[in-house]
Amino acid sequence: MDSSQNKQVVMQAYGMYGAGDIKGVLGLCADDVCWTSPDVEQVPFSGQYNGHYEVGEFFASLAGTMDTIQFTPRDFIAEGDKVVVTGSARWHVKTTGAEFGSDWVHVFTLRDGKVVRFEQYSDTAAAQAAFRAAPQAVRSATELRH
Repeated sequence: MDSSQNKQVVMQAYGMYGAGDIKGVLGLCADDVCWTSPDVEQVPFSGQYNGHYEVGEFFASLAGTMDTIQFTPRDFIAEGDKVVVTGSARWHVKTTGAEFGSDWVHVFTLRDGKVVRFEQYSDTAAAQAAFRAAPQAVRSATELRH
């Protein structure tokens, strides 16, 4: 596949993710897909996931620990077997009540029209702080703002 076709596959994956169709996203991944982000203490879905089952577990952990406030892919840049996507997101951590946001970069590698590798780069310190926040401290800070 050429780079424009790879770009279309990745755009389709974001559309499916936005619609909550995780099975559809997994269907766009090769059986041996490697899904990776920096391993961050306190952030339960960080690290590396291999294959459909583990990547499904990644998405389950993401949904189980955070609510999406805003998730916006902006730029899709395709060259050869790579598609780089820039965007921003804002999340609410269920266990602490904290919110955090970050710009991000996702790098996809495709082979034969399927995602074989996903790499995520974002503000890991903000995520770690939000997962580490004490629920009481978050409530107190929220109360002070009102």
